[in-house]
Amino acid sequence: MIFAPHFWLLMLKISNKQARALWLHTNGLSLPQTGPADPLQIITDLGFVQIDTIRNVTRAHHHILWSRNANYREKQLWPLLGKDRSLFEHFTHDASLIPMEFYPMWARQFARMGEKVAKWYPASGDSKIKDDILKRIEAEGALSTHAFDTKIEGPREMWARPPHKKTLDMMWYNGELSTCFRENFTKFYNLTHRVIPQHLRTPTTDDAGQIDWLCNAAMHRLSFATQGEIQRFWEAMDAKETKAWTTSQTHLIPVEIELADKSTQPAFAHPEIETRLRDTPDPTSRLRILNPFDPAIRDRIRLNRLFGFEYVNEMFVPAAKRRWGYYVYPLLEKDRFVGRIELKADRSKGEMYVTGFWPESGVKWPTARHKKLDTELTRFAKLAELSQIEWQVQRP
Repeated sequence: MIFAPHFWLLMLKISNKQARALWLHTNGLSLPQTGPADPLQIITDLGFVQIDTIRNVTRAHHHILWSRNANYREKQLWPLLGKDRSLFEHFTHDASLIPMEFYPMWARQFARMGEKVAKWYPASGDSKIKDDILKRIEAEGALSTHAFDTKIEGPREMWARPPHKKTLDMMWYNGELSTCFRENFTKFYNLTHRVIPQHLRTPTTDDAGQIDWLCNAAMHRLSFATQGEIQRFWEAMDAKETKAWTTSQTHLIPVEIELADKSTQPAFAHPEIETRLRDTPDPTSRLRILNPFDPAIRDRIRLNRLFGFEYVNEMFVPAAKRRWGYYVYPLLEKDRFVGRIELKADRSKGEMYVTGFWPESGVKWPTARHKKLDTELTRFAKLAELSQIEWQVQRP
């Protein structure tokens, strides 16, 4: 990142403690939320929420929303997509639920992802398969991939997909089809004009205007960020586009961020950065179990820089090569990560198991901290309607 020399004399310096507190507050993790949960408002505040197939205890999207308000329950989410149409599903850095009001600014992402997937799956352009899919959905309504029966061509590799699935993916990524609803997490596709309200299907601005909106929306939710962090927020612009935007903006505030290792880094900040810093509360002393896909920790580079916490998903790492475990949850207390824990659930038995526990280096675990963890485990189990918690590893 390059700033003009005179900027250095004017740069606002943000301490690491301030940066951590502001980032957690921006992510809705500073204070315990009371009252009824409003998942649509939470998702709007965050920008999007990633959805994930793995249900170790509860799926990532439910966990992320529950972390912002412990009164949230799993049944509250999917009607917002399939009934109320207040959310749509598409791709940020991964499959995500996004506020429907953002749809007009997503046109460039449909184009970008459609082009990418067409290169991944050349066969997805097969006009006969596409015509068959469109005719069936037109006649029968929303269908899942299970309604089709083409076979995988070539070797059955891990990520191999049958032709109909590749074509469905391409039409979903490019916006021809939309997620109508999910049933037992299975995606049902429908024609986009049947899912997305007509007044939202036409972009309200050109490509440059969409980039401007996306970057400003990212800055609103990041508070302070490097160019790379702005780009990685939505994953809807490339580095060149993001650089062009940052260099053309006069409203961004140059700041210097103190990192966890005491080094500093120049960054851009929201125009209201001083007000935000002044109004940021101290983070709650509650110990939180965060999901591996939580937006507060999703950008692993930012996470490491601000908190000195290295986190890697090891779900697809062979067991013998894992440093920690298959599905490991970071443990956050106040403004630092104090450890990580691996959990599994057997919903048929109503039980949750602690299968791994790793205190962070240099962090002591007195009785009071263990009690906080037990309280949070009980809260988390309640979300998944589990009544028993069993430790299968020894506490330190």
